[in-house]
Amino acid sequence: MKSKRAIELIRVSTESQAGDDRASIPAQRAVNRRTAVQYGLDIIRTIEISDVSGAAVLLAPEMQELLRLMASPEVHGVIAREFSRLMRPENFSDYALLQAFADTKTVLYLPDGPIDLSSKSGRLLGTIRAAMAGLERTEILERIWSAKEEKRRAGKMPQSAITLPFGVGYDRGAERWYYTPEAEKVRAAFRLFLSGEMSYYSIGKALSIDPYSLRVIMRNPIYTGWRIIDKRRDPSAAAHKAGKDGRQADRPKILRAPEEVIRVRVIDVGLISEAEFRQAQALMDIKKTRHWRTRSNYEHRFVYNGFLTCAECGEVIYTHFRRRDYYICSGRKRKAGCLTPYMRRETLEPIIDSLLSDQLTNRTFLDSLSESWAVKNENSRSESETVRLQSQLTALAAKRERVVDLFVEGVISRELRDERLAVIDRDLQVYSGLLMRESPVQQPTPEQLAHVFAPFFEWEFLGRDDKRQLLTVTIPEICVSKYRVVGLKLLPSAIGTEVSHTGRDSSLRPA
Repeated sequence: MKSKRAIELIRVSTESQAGDDRASIPAQRAVNRRTAVQYGLDIIRTIEISDVSGAAVLLAPEMQELLRLMASPEVHGVIAREFSRLMRPENFSDYALLQAFADTKTVLYLPDGPIDLSSKSGRLLGTIRAAMAGLERTEILERIWSAKEEKRRAGKMPQSAITLPFGVGYDRGAERWYYTPEAEKVRAAFRLFLSGEMSYYSIGKALSIDPYSLRVIMRNPIYTGWRIIDKRRDPSAAAHKAGKDGRQADRPKILRAPEEVIRVRVIDVGLISEAEFRQAQALMDIKKTRHWRTRSNYEHRFVYNGFLTCAECGEVIYTHFRRRDYYICSGRKRKAGCLTPYMRRETLEPIIDSLLSDQLTNRTFLDSLSESWAVKNENSRSESETVRLQSQLTALAAKRERVVDLFVEGVISRELRDERLAVIDRDLQVYSGLLMRESPVQQPTPEQLAHVFAPFFEWEFLGRDDKRQLLTVTIPEICVSKYRVVGLKLLPSAIGTEVSHTGRDSSLRPA
C-alpha cells in the first residue's frame, strides 16, 4: 500500500524554546514521527516556526508556506504533536486557518487521532479543539500574570535581567536589589540637571548616555530606593500585537487602576534623596511643557526654581509670569488649596539671598551645626560609592586589555579595535571624574564647614548659574511660605541635615 504524504508542523512560542538546550523541538519531532508510523504517513517536508504565538500563526511566512503546500493534491495531511501547535485563536478571524484545511481537504493528524475538517464531525471537533486551545492560552497568561504580580508586590524581580533599569542589578539568589557602578552616572546626571544644566543632550554627551534614554532614566523612582509600578501590559485581545512576520511583540502599556499600583522599597539607601528626585521631576515637567525655557536667547530670571517647597503643604513651588515674576505653590490648584500666596520674585529672592549669606557664614551657627551632625549611615554610603566606582574602573581597564589582546591576535580589525577602545576610554574618563569628586565623609568640624560655605560670603554677588551649582551640592531644598524661609536642608558632600528657621530676622537652628 502506497503511504500518504504529509507535512510535519513544529511550533514554539519563543526563541528560547527553540534553543539547543531546550527539548521542545526534539520532543515534538519524536511524537510526530510516531504519529506518522501509526497512520502510515510519509513526511515529505518539515515546517518549523519559532517565536510566533499561537494567536499570530497566520502572519508567519512559514505558515503561509504550509498553506501553499496544502493546496497541492499530493499532500494528504499535516502532522502536529497537539492542536495548540497549529493555533491558539484569540479572535474569530484566526479560524480562517481551519477553513483552509477544509477547502484543501487536508487532514490534521494528532497522536490521539486524525481530524478531517472537511467533514461535519471534523468541523465540530476542530472548532471545539480550537476554542479549548484559545481558552487554555488565556488561562496560561492569567496564571503567569498572577505569579509575577505576587513577586512584584513582594519586592522581587519576576522578569529577565534585560528589563532592569540602567545602573540597577538584582541578585536572584539573595533576592536583593542593588546599584551597579554604572549608577554613578545617574547620580552625576541628577546633579548636573539640578545645577541648571537642563540639556539632555549635553548631560548625555558628558556621561556617555543616550539623551533619549536619559529622559526615561531620570523619571524612574528606583534611584530613590522605591520601585513604583503604575503601568501594565494591556491584556485585551484587541491589544495583541505581532511583529514582523508574526513574531512576538510587546503589548502596549496602560495605566493601572489606583488600587493596582505597586509601591515597595527595594533598596534601603537610595542613590539620590526623594527631595532631589521631586525637584528633578518638577524641572523636567517644566522643560516638557515649556520648551521656550531652554532656548539660548531666553533670560533665566529665577534663581531658586526647582529648590523651593511649600512649608504649609509640602508641594513643589513653581514659577509663573503674570505681569510680574512669581513663585507659586502647586498645592493651590487642588480643591482644598494651599493658602500660601503668590510670592514676587523681586521680594522673595533677596530674603533668601540675605539669609544664606548671613547664616552660613556665621561661626556660632556653624559650631551648633557641627555638633548636631549625624553621618553614620552616609559614611557607609560614601564608602560603598567609592568601592563601586573603583570596581568599575578596574573592570573597564581589564576590558580594554582584552580588546588590545584580540587585535594583537588578529581576531578583530584595527577599525573595530579603535571603535571599542573609544567607547571604553569615554567611560574611563567619566568614572575617573566621578571618583575624584567622591571623598570619605567624616564628622565635619566648624573649620571644615566654614571652608565648605566660604562661597556664601559672596553669595549676593554671584551670577544665577553659579548660585544654582552651589545650591545643588549644598542646599537641595528650601521651605518657604509667605515670604519666610521656614527650613533648609543642607547637603554638603551628599550628607543631609535639616535646619529650621522662622521669620526673616530669626536665626537658623540645626534640627
